[in-house]
Amino acid sequence: MHEREWPEEGELVVCTVVDVKDFAAFVRLDEYRDRQGLIPISEIARGWIKYIRDYVREGQKVVCKVLNVDPARGHIDLSLKDVNEHQRREKIHEWKNEQKAIKWIGFVAEETGESPETIENAFYREYGLLYPAFEDIVNSSGAALEKFGFARPVEESLLHVARENVKISRVTITGHLILTSAKPDGVNVIRRALRSAQPKTDDVDIELNYIGAPRYRIKVTAPDYKLAEKTIEKAAAAAIGVVERAGGTGKFVRKQKSG
Repeated sequence: MHEREWPEEGELVVCTVVDVKDFAAFVRLDEYRDRQGLIPISEIARGWIKYIRDYVREGQKVVCKVLNVDPARGHIDLSLKDVNEHQRREKIHEWKNEQKAIKWIGFVAEETGESPETIENAFYREYGLLYPAFEDIVNSSGAALEKFGFARPVEESLLHVARENVKISRVTITGHLILTSAKPDGVNVIRRALRSAQPKTDDVDIELNYIGAPRYRIKVTAPDYKLAEKTIEKAAAAAIGVVERAGGTGKFVRKQKSG
């Protein structure tokens, strides 16, 4: 269930169309215990509408903007025309992720005996949504669970489910290190330089490959471009510093990005 009983004005909500009349469409708010809402024909689409069924039909999933909420009357007014395509895609993506998270919490509850509502409400209070909680659990290697005070079996089950199901997107950037040394022990200088180009950074993988003297390929994989860029620059600077201090030369050439 959603921790809040009613949506807020201006909020985007996922709805299922349950009935279409000439003057309005009646929908079910999927995220709010199937509460009913109404989309007046004036809020279906921009411009003049001849046939409302050209725009909505029973059983259709739609994303609407909440215009007005009256809990006393149990009434929710919605707009379909005020939601653009980008907002619709983003909301549907979020909603699908929330459905996954609800299912995962159900697995944990069944395995541990913990109430699913207890887990859901704890996640809602901290994150506002369920899916981001699972992302944080994976990104923090489980440390994010400490704030909730769950019993150890629940923590272990949540961590296992998160690791099994949440795929954290990672990005890869590459470049070439051009390292030269005319010293008699130049080979050892280059080796020291390459070792220095592999600093230990949490959640970041650094791979070095020999291409052909004096070129070496450096590949960094990280959760986001900002961290990847910072890491590859730091690694390249460390290698070049070793070579230059030994009287050699070094240069770093950036290559393509990939996600």
